[in-house]
Amino acid sequence: MLQPAVIDGLAFARNAAVVEGRLGKELLPRLAQSGCSDPALHFVLTGAFNERGEPGLKLAIEGSVRMQCQRCLGSLDLQLHLEARLEFASSEAEITAAEDDIERVVAGREMNVAALVEDEVILALPMVPRHEQCQAAAGAEGGGKASAFQALAALKRSSVSEG
Repeated sequence: MLQPAVIDGLAFARNAAVVEGRLGKELLPRLAQSGCSDPALHFVLTGAFNERGEPGLKLAIEGSVRMQCQRCLGSLDLQLHLEARLEFASSEAEITAAEDDIERVVAGREMNVAALVEDEVILALPMVPRHEQCQAAAGAEGGGKASAFQALAALKRSSVSEG
């Protein structure tokens, strides 16, 4: 399916239009700047009206991005399963003034689809990416080779007991 690079937001919602596609790293430059490599994202974008009758978008994203684990510095493949409902706003000021938890985006005649997908993925990324259990941490706990910090602590304990 040929995917448009841009949509007219209000017309897209009014027509309950649907677009789906795959995005790779060439269309997601801000993800690369966030420390992600090899993104492979499949998305479905649907125009809709929410329960209050306000126009907006439903966005579903599946895929993965590769990041660096901040604990062991190894490679971390982060699986993404995201769903977002975005209500249209007429301006940034309206979004800023809203005092609720509704996720909003400024409606426009030329809304970049890749940028919408990229925004949601960036918002979902962990601030400190790390494995549930790192290989380095598992080895240190399992009686394998001691970490540099464990060796330093042992050295410190031995010097305190001698003095």
